[in-house]
Amino acid sequence: MRLRGRTTIKKKRDKKLIFRKKFCRLCVNKVQKIDYKDLKTMEAYIRERGKILSSRISGNCARHQRMLAVALKQARFLALLPYVRY
Repeated sequence: MRLRGRTTIKKKRDKKLIFRKKFCRLCVNKVQKIDYKDLKTMEAYIRERGKILSSRISGNCARHQRMLAVALKQARFLALLPYVRY
C-alpha cells in the first residue's frame, strides 16, 4: 500500500512498518567531488569492520556511490583508513 508516493506501509504479523524513501545526502549538499582526505565524511559510509556501505543502505545515488568507493579505496591505499577493523 502506497501513501503519498514516498511512504510504504507493510503489515507483518499485525505490526505496521513504515518505510521512508532514502535520499542521497551528498546530492542534497550539492557535493561535486569527494576528497579522499576528508575522513570524517567517509567514515560515515564504512561499517565497523571496514567494509563500504551499499547504496541500498546508505541511500546514495549511483554517481556518488561510485565517487565514494574510489575515494575510500584511495584513502585505504595511502593508509589514511584501515582495510579491516577488528
